[in-house]
Amino acid sequence: MGLLDKLSGLLGLRKKEVHVLCLGLDNSGKTTIINKLKPSNAQSQDIVPTIGFSIEKFKSSSLSFTVFDMSGQGRYRNLWEHYYKEGQAIIFVIDSSDRLRMVVAKEELDTLLNHPDIKHRRIPILFFANKMDLRDAVTSVKVSQLLCLENIKDKPWHICASDAIKGEGLQEGVDWLQEKTVQ
Repeated sequence: MGLLDKLSGLLGLRKKEVHVLCLGLDNSGKTTIINKLKPSNAQSQDIVPTIGFSIEKFKSSSLSFTVFDMSGQGRYRNLWEHYYKEGQAIIFVIDSSDRLRMVVAKEELDTLLNHPDIKHRRIPILFFANKMDLRDAVTSVKVSQLLCLENIKDKPWHICASDAIKGEGLQEGVDWLQEKTVQ
């Protein structure tokens, strides 16, 4: 670390790096959300389903995010736990128009919250109730009820209605996450 790096760190000028896990079932919009959070010149035009995981980096005003975009396909979900220790924040994405799989999303969330590497940590969790633009979408309040988010008492959490394709609701979520991770 160079002298300027040390000085900027002491003065609080250097961006804090936060490792964020982006989780949720397949086809919930995780990769699209992460793509939208990147600078416009770094965004991909073609979004394809994530196989395994990918790592993306982007910056906000005071944070540098390293996001682990984890595949939500059933056969890959057991890999999530290998990254729990590294995670300092979680983005959990729900397809708010897929009522049939809301139960599966709740089961995966419960498994996550009860994992030993997560259970006793005050790790902030940002929920995106995504695909709000679709006709069958339920409100973020209804998603919160279906996932029983009110039962999460030991971790700060926040839910945002979002439309990842248009980028709606994403900045509100990132602002909340930034506030919780700077503390």
